[in-house]
Amino acid sequence: MYAIVKNGGKQYKVQEGDLLFLDNMDLEIGVELDLQVLAVMNGENMVLNNGSVKAEVISEGRAKKVIIYKKLRRKDSKLKRGFRRDYTKVKITKISA
Repeated sequence: MYAIVKNGGKQYKVQEGDLLFLDNMDLEIGVELDLQVLAVMNGENMVLNNGSVKAEVISEGRAKKVIIYKKLRRKDSKLKRGFRRDYTKVKITKISA
């Protein structure tokens, strides 16, 4: 059984036991949360908008830095920036249709 959930404008395909990196939600470790369900697939049956996905917060942190570097041929046309994404790491504990 798997489900399609939505969080922070992104959609994820999840199964029980999966680890998921969501946008930072400033929650304490061990808190259980409900994710917005778009669809639940149970064998051959698909259930739309009627289901629940429970997740437990494992940790919060920051991802590795991604370097954005742009260089054009002209003099002084370089741009270097870095970006680190804040995330909340959750574990999917229960999916029900």
